[in-house]
Amino acid sequence: MGEGLTGGCACGAVRYRLASGPMFVHCCHCRDCQRQTGGAFAINALIETDRIELNGGAMVVATMPTDSGRPHDLHRCAACGVTLWSDYGRRRVMSFLRVATLDDPPALKPDVHIFTRTKLPWVEVSGAPSFEVYYDMAELWPPESLARRRALLGNG
Repeated sequence: MGEGLTGGCACGAVRYRLASGPMFVHCCHCRDCQRQTGGAFAINALIETDRIELNGGAMVVATMPTDSGRPHDLHRCAACGVTLWSDYGRRRVMSFLRVATLDDPPALKPDVHIFTRTKLPWVEVSGAPSFEVYYDMAELWPPESLARRRALLGNG
């Protein structure tokens, strides 16, 4: 699910296509995601960076501070500034695609809600497991997705 999905920025200068579905989808309620999106949460599809096929438009990278101290690079349209995906920890091989930038955002629903300890009190969490902080990937990720992640990052 997810292969062939397309998306882009607000001004239309940057377009992309997903060569496969994501490994997993997070709905993150952490304060960093809230500040960076200006919303109650961010929905991120974890996918191999080389499976995001860029179809035009210039991108810029902005590095944001995080509560964890790890680098967080936001990949944005150079024209309108919309963040299309990000790279936590400068791994470069795995990206966190912003699901709301898809042409059909409902096509990818969250597999998990994370950092709910800082969710806004009026947000109701349902439809997927939720965790106050993080979770055990081995318990929730499908075996195929775990294998894809291992191929990218090793066992870490």
